Amino acid sequence: MILQLSETVFDVAIVGAGASGLFLASHLKRQKVAIIEANSRVGLKILASGGGKCNVTNKNVSASNYLGDKDFIKPILDEFKPNDTLAFLKKHNIDVELRKHGQFFLKNSAKDLVELFKKLTKKHKFFLDTKVLHVEHGGVFRIETSKGLIRAKRVVVASGGISFASLGASDIGYKIATDFSHTIITPNPALVGLSLQKEQFWMKKLSGISFNVKLKVADKILENDLLFTHRGISGPVVLSGSLYWSKGKLTIDFLPHINLEEILNKDSKKLISSTLPLPKRFIKEFLGSISLKDSPLSSLSSAQKEMILRLKNYEFAPAGNFGFSKAEVTKGGVCCTQIGANLESKLQKNLFFIGEVLDVTGELGGYNFQWVFASANRVARELR
Repeated sequence: MILQLSETVFDVAIVGAGASGLFLASHLKRQKVAIIEANSRVGLKILASGGGKCNVTNKNVSASNYLGDKDFIKPILDEFKPNDTLAFLKKHNIDVELRKHGQFFLKNSAKDLVELFKKLTKKHKFFLDTKVLHVEHGGVFRIETSKGLIRAKRVVVASGGISFASLGASDIGYKIATDFSHTIITPNPALVGLSLQKEQFWMKKLSGISFNVKLKVADKILENDLLFTHRGISGPVVLSGSLYWSKGKLTIDFLPHINLEEILNKDSKKLISSTLPLPKRFIKEFLGSISLKDSPLSSLSSAQKEMILRLKNYEFAPAGNFGFSKAEVTKGGVCCTQIGANLESKLQKNLFFIGEVLDVTGELGGYNFQWVFASANRVARELR
């Protein structure tokens, strides 16, 4: 027998007290709102994001920065733009700072945003340390939890993906969707490092080195810093690239904006390592991987130059990725073709899905937070 946790039939029950759920709740002033969170505290992923500074949005946001149905994504982003996110923060006296690649971070701490959400939602009813077990509908929604039954007229699933299990991530959002006959696009780790085949193990010797590269994966070309680690490759460009990679080859240009062919054709006595604008450790290991000595440019044969030109077009197939435990987000999720323009389920009236639980995933750099805020804004307009 499931005990009733509250006598109230809430106007709205929000499953998940992450950024999307809290942002939505902060805009529902007149409704009786229940916020159900499996953790004992709210906003844990907010606190962990951006090195504790939370990259809240990006200066340049468009549907092209996301993996998912562009026709579904675009109108939601157009309705709530980065300037709207910044205006919301400014209204509540939270300062931001613009960093490279158009990223906006909180100037002080991610704690400021969590505390703001707590303040704006203090009139709502929080059920913390409470796991949702099952949701069914019969006149109203009956939400079976680890502590009892909660009833609500409308339910918003804001539970996120399954990355960061250490922060309480779970698949409950997918289970709720499945219970109402929704299709789930297979979840996979995203914004995650990539592991290497044996032929690329020379890169593991470069752990800690980072520099700017261009990465081509599928039909996307990305430019940002690549970081070598003891497990493989990571850094902003690889994390974003992992969004579009599932299997097969990708290509790295280690010298973007450099005419390498012109450099190699110079009749110079300088060594390769003294000529190329790359870390010397990198050049040493790369040359070793192609069985080439660090030689004067003038001594290189045409075939040797061709081998070095691979730096502009280094193609290989990663062995895999670092997995969900290292992934910042989850790609895949609730299929958007079964979700209306107002983010209401087409299969169950008054059931909504927002944020990462949907099959919409952004690149690294504030894009996922902007999607969270934009999708929550769309549902807030619907429920107010």
